[in-house]
Amino acid sequence: MIELSAKFLKIFGSAKSVAVLTGAGLSAESGVPTFRGTEGLWSKFRAEELATVEAFLNNPKLVWEWYLHRRELMNQVTPNAGHYALAEMEKYFEDFTLITQNVDGLHRAAGSQHLLELHGNISRNKCLECGKPFRGEINLESGKPPQCECGGRIRPDVVWFGELLPEKVVREAFEAASRANLFFSVGTSSLVYPAAAMPLTANRKGAYLVEINLEPTPLTEFADYSLLGKSGEILPEIIKRLPK
Repeated sequence: MIELSAKFLKIFGSAKSVAVLTGAGLSAESGVPTFRGTEGLWSKFRAEELATVEAFLNNPKLVWEWYLHRRELMNQVTPNAGHYALAEMEKYFEDFTLITQNVDGLHRAAGSQHLLELHGNISRNKCLECGKPFRGEINLESGKPPQCECGGRIRPDVVWFGELLPEKVVREAFEAASRANLFFSVGTSSLVYPAAAMPLTANRKGAYLVEINLEPTPLTEFADYSLLGKSGEILPEIIKRLPK
């Protein structure tokens, strides 16, 4: 049994608007690999050498082989108790927004609906030129990635190094942070901006800020309530305290 403060439980039970930011720590509890492999072909590369527009333009087949390998690994991973707890939390509040830095799709697999994916989703594809979604098969037998109807090359729908986050998604995330009564920062290092600014924005606007992480972060000193431990253990305990 995890002890939770009376003040937090009171705010949690009466909040009208809740926003949650999640990071790699939550997915790590599901066994999501970091893709900085130590075996085989991919040990020769760093993510920064493959996850760029330049790498894709220079060798699209190599980049696609890496992403197809990543997808194969991702297919072996399932949501954990933390993902399911957040999906359950969403059902309770009038205004709930889940903001994630993860590209693994585990929140959606767990049932979350009001979801903003800051870095895209590794299971989706889009056109490099026009940005239109592509739902066809990725076949590399020709040595080239498939083409969009506009003639552009199809790429994974994730944010690569050197690219800006999608403007609309970032705007909606900050709007959710600004109107939140209660903001959770879960499993994130609080080092990568602009995501790291979202909890602080919420706090400045009057939200009660809760951090759940394995260890202290730069955000800890600003949090109203800090819970150290696994999010897959803490979040389900929080859900149990929701008023029936």
